[in-house]
Amino acid sequence: MNKGKRTTLFFLMLAVPVFLAQAQTSTTNTNSNFFDLSGAPQWVRDLRRWEIVAFGTIPFAMFTATFGMDMYRWNATNGMDFSDDGRKYAPWPMKSAGAIAMESGEMEKTLIIAASICVTVAFTDLIITQIKRANAKKRIEARPHNASTIKQRPLHGDTPQEAPPAAETKDNAASAAEAPATAAPSP
Repeated sequence: MNKGKRTTLFFLMLAVPVFLAQAQTSTTNTNSNFFDLSGAPQWVRDLRRWEIVAFGTIPFAMFTATFGMDMYRWNATNGMDFSDDGRKYAPWPMKSAGAIAMESGEMEKTLIIAASICVTVAFTDLIITQIKRANAKKRIEARPHNASTIKQRPLHGDTPQEAPPAAETKDNAASAAEAPATAAPSP
């Protein structure tokens, strides 16, 4: 038996106890409210949102930065030549066989550009959120002092649905025509 097969067999035998372990059946988890920020100050919630947006945009920013760097390299090397030799620097969908990989300096620039895009998107989201919050606060402060706030919510957790407009049908028109007209009371 060669070394690769022995190593694979060894790791499979290590994994057997994991496969035989019972699943966790308890529904109560002490860490279930770990990220519950309902009692945290607003700046903590804003920081958490900033972090989520910044790290959430990494794949899109990295793709965009890599595509842009490849376009730059392709243009700087041969002026975006579409021959097989010219497409060795082209971005991903247009690369030819034997494409030339980025150098370490170019990869570092790509990572810096991607990180800058992530931070910019996160700060833009933070600014937009702050502006919306300030506008809502101004709208609330502009109301009269004794005005009450009415919050509408669906009954029994159902989503609110608009009633369809009453369509004028033959039956409705006929019943409306048959109904006696009532005179308005005179004062």
